[in-house]
Amino acid sequence: MPLPSPFQTEPHFKHGQAPGTAVVLCNLGTPDAPTASAVRRYLAEFLSDPRVVEIPRLLWLPILHGIILRTRPAKSAAKYASLWTPEGSPLAVWTAKQAQQLHTRLAKGGHAVQVRHAMRYGNPSIASVLGELKAQGMQRILILPAYPQYSGTTTASVLDAVYQWAGQQRHVPELRFINRYHDDAGYIAALSGRVAAHWQQHGKPDQLVMSFHGVPERTLHLGDPYHCECYKTARLLAEHLGLAKNQYKVTFQSRFGKAKWLEPYTEPTLVALAQAGTRRVDLVCPGFTGDCLETLEEIDMEARHAFLQAGGQAFHYIPCLNDDATWAEALTRLTLQHLGGWLPVQADAGALAAQRAAAMAMGATD
Repeated sequence: MPLPSPFQTEPHFKHGQAPGTAVVLCNLGTPDAPTASAVRRYLAEFLSDPRVVEIPRLLWLPILHGIILRTRPAKSAAKYASLWTPEGSPLAVWTAKQAQQLHTRLAKGGHAVQVRHAMRYGNPSIASVLGELKAQGMQRILILPAYPQYSGTTTASVLDAVYQWAGQQRHVPELRFINRYHDDAGYIAALSGRVAAHWQQHGKPDQLVMSFHGVPERTLHLGDPYHCECYKTARLLAEHLGLAKNQYKVTFQSRFGKAKWLEPYTEPTLVALAQAGTRRVDLVCPGFTGDCLETLEEIDMEARHAFLQAGGQAFHYIPCLNDDATWAEALTRLTLQHLGGWLPVQADAGALAAQRAAAMAMGATD
């Protein structure tokens, strides 16, 4: 009886095939459906990740399974249901569209590169997408997180999932990672164009608020560069828009739990601005490349309500980059930079046939 292997079964290999190249656009994830059970599965995976919650497992897991997963799924499901589309959640829709745009632009440039999207939590999982690409003969894979600013809570968690999959493979493809693009000129220009287009149509506000997803403050003191990269993105965007320092604010949203997170918090800042007499605020979320629950519900609904209730007169949410053509072009340029040396050239059919013949002559069966 043969010994069991700790590695997954390798796909069938055929000699004389040209190596394939692929890009995987990885986003955070989303429930499969706007139901309590689907949200519970999603949150269980998400909040069990030690990259996301650094509380010791013995303390955290009883809280997660005994309290949070019993109370939060139904509330979150109702929020997802209010935004769900026939194609799925907004995050899933925009991530898939961005991957398709990237593939189309690479193909128009003559680059035979496969592009797929994957989710860190939920479906399609990173492991399943990598497995499919490997089975299709992809030997070079570029991992492109949908997070412009690096954080251990997001970017590093994507890398963890890739490494976990790789640890189960006997023949590991070549892998590359894009860790950050918070100061990429194309990304900044796309953000600026998004804001400028809104202002051209609606005029300028009294204050522009740039809201980034929050993380616990302790991560900053432990060496996570996320806080600094958010502020650099904000500074570069403000410079591109020609804003003075008193014309914009940087805030952080989506606080979870009782610990201190990066400040200033978004909603209290909006309330303070309204109470101080600020009539109109425009808000953009530069760290989100596609609209999702955190932008459409937390910002465009809850934050809007808080600002107007506190005395503000007008609140304009500026949508994320989504399927913006300038952003698609910037993402393509960024991808091409990181594919240097990997871009496939026209395969020499004669050379491949000779390689196959030589392998068969030495005893290969396929």
